Amino acid sequence: MTESPSRSGAFESAVDKRVEQFTESISFDARLFREDISGSIAHADMLADQQLISPAERDQIVQCLSGILQELENGEFQFRPELEDIHMNIEQALIDRLGDVGRKLHTGRSRNDQVSTDMRLWIRAGIDRMDELLAGLQKSFVQLAIQDGQVVIPAYTHMQRAQPVLAAHYFLAYCEKLDRDRQRLQDCRKRVNQSSLGTAAVAGTSLNIDREQTARQLEFEGLLQNSLDSSSDRDYMIEFVFCLSLISVHLSSWAEDWILWTTTEFNLIQIPQEFCTGSSIMPQKINPDVLELTRGKAARVIGDLQTLLVLVKALPMAYNRDLQEDKPALFDAADTVESCLRMAIPLVEGSRLKRENIKAGLDRGFLDATTLMEFLIKRGIPQRTAHHAVGDLVRQATRQNCRLSDLSLKDFQAFDPSLDASIYDVLGIENAISNFRSTGSTCPEQVSRQLSQWCERFQLN
Repeated sequence: MTESPSRSGAFESAVDKRVEQFTESISFDARLFREDISGSIAHADMLADQQLISPAERDQIVQCLSGILQELENGEFQFRPELEDIHMNIEQALIDRLGDVGRKLHTGRSRNDQVSTDMRLWIRAGIDRMDELLAGLQKSFVQLAIQDGQVVIPAYTHMQRAQPVLAAHYFLAYCEKLDRDRQRLQDCRKRVNQSSLGTAAVAGTSLNIDREQTARQLEFEGLLQNSLDSSSDRDYMIEFVFCLSLISVHLSSWAEDWILWTTTEFNLIQIPQEFCTGSSIMPQKINPDVLELTRGKAARVIGDLQTLLVLVKALPMAYNRDLQEDKPALFDAADTVESCLRMAIPLVEGSRLKRENIKAGLDRGFLDATTLMEFLIKRGIPQRTAHHAVGDLVRQATRQNCRLSDLSLKDFQAFDPSLDASIYDVLGIENAISNFRSTGSTCPEQVSRQLSQWCERFQLN
């Protein structure tokens, strides 16, 4: 007769089948099998070194766990829902095959520290995958900046045309956002990469275990120092999902921009049709569904973060079974962001600005108005006075259905008789672009310097 590792002799009745179905988590935590076996092997090595099991027993356990790992990777392992989770399924398989030797593996640990260890290993690997994907997306934006960087595009505030910017400046803005996402993940990794293995259920253990050894073997940077904290802690997980939420918000913002840019009304960019779908009734439609789903999936990730925050907000110290429900939200957030990034990289790589359309419409919206105002400021006119004057000139140009650069010198001298033809040196899109000076602006020299830095970072020509 097989035994349930969590069902001790204190029970006088068998568990209700309905409870087995209600409490199982193997349906979603089975994906932790690699981490669980890695942690168990490290634990077995330590137990042998501490003479809590013999070297021969350690070798049997490690060999058996390696065989179970192979079965899991090949899809040959038979999960048993009545054993609740991946940890107990693997341990029971070990006991079924090794008997009392298998029963010794759990010496000096609890499922509480075992789960935490597995999750930290899984999140650590997830952070590394996310970082690689974010770097790939950054590289795609840099390549676009190289390709279309000298194109001038309108920048928007309040969804109204504001000022002209170089396309490279726009693309590199996303590199900056994604870089902060990577920095947050790396900072989060420091707190994730702390070992909880060996803190046991809640108070530690009286056995002479060596937590430092297992931490080194599993490549953790340090140890959690308080067993109560270790059992109850999920802030590392919430921090990771928070980082994912911000990534999803940045992706959603990018997707929203490009959804608008692909419309007939904007007509600024061509995205690859392989990332679009059609309509069941309107034959002309080429819909940017990947971008729309990227925008929509951000809601899921933000919802996953909220789920985790609400889950832990009122839990007493230390472990509570509520924490079983942390994994679906974690896995969903990570899977969703990873899938969005895997779509974003080739989509960005295959996109092209519609240069002729952009150029044809660039004179609309008085994008050089701010540069004109600053020209007046340089001549000693107070900012508010200059702002009001340029507003009057924009209104006059609107009535005449012309650009600011089309106004006559007399129109400008009506405001200030001292103005001369040099005023035209700041009017027009190209002149406006060339007049930017400040660090971090769309000044061509600034953008070129930044682009060179990004190219050097990604080893691009």
